[in-house]
Amino acid sequence: MRKVKSEVAGSVWKVEVAAGQAVNEGDTLVIVESMKMEIPITAPAAGVVREILVAEGEPVADDQLVATLE
Repeated sequence: MRKVKSEVAGSVWKVEVAAGQAVNEGDTLVIVESMKMEIPITAPAAGVVREILVAEGEPVADDQLVATLE
């Protein structure tokens, strides 16, 4: 299992994937808005999204776990 963390503090602007969805390395999982910039959080490797741990509009902290991949 791989843990995917936010690289910045901000708020979740958009969740691009759902649990059970197959993704490739580099695919965008979540987009975080921080200081009026959109920062994509991408898959570190190919796999299947096990869980999305954030929701759109929710605040997210730097280094916060946002998803897990299998």
